[in-house]
Amino acid sequence: MAKKRVKKAKITKGERLLYFVIIFAFVFSLGIKTFCGASISEMKMSIEEIKYNIDEQEKTNESLTMKFNELTSFENVDGVVKEMGLAYNNDNIIVVDE
Repeated sequence: MAKKRVKKAKITKGERLLYFVIIFAFVFSLGIKTFCGASISEMKMSIEEIKYNIDEQEKTNESLTMKFNELTSFENVDGVVKEMGLAYNNDNIIVVDE
């Protein structure tokens, strides 16, 4: 039996370039995915922090509004007027319609 020589398949320059481009594109896409994922996560954390600050400010505003309404109630104003020795005169009240 005669030995047959097996030829090695040579990789041409075009194939090498094609393989290099494929590997480069794969590595580049992984890098972009990682970078964008980190940016998105940071942005989500920032948004959650802003939402928390907004909720806290709304609670503070609501509390201050309730205090304001309590202090400007008729009973409270009447009590302060009597405490200061002033008289309540209903004729001096002007109602402004908005």
